[in-house]
Amino acid sequence: MITIRKQIVTNEAMEPVGVIIDYQDWQKIEALLKTYAAQDNSQNLMAYAGAVHLEADPLQYQHQERDAWS
Repeated sequence: MITIRKQIVTNEAMEPVGVIIDYQDWQKIEALLKTYAAQDNSQNLMAYAGAVHLEADPLQYQHQERDAWS
């Protein structure tokens, strides 16, 4: 984890509305984001195929639950 020097910008009610960071820190953040975006973070979802067994049709269940609130 990198240390980021920052200043919190607040409005008149002292609520945080923004952050000011050094340009060098911003460049480090951009490099980290580019590296993360380039990685293949997808999972093989086929490994989970058939893992959930439903007793009812999902659409019918959805209608049933929505009707319960009407």
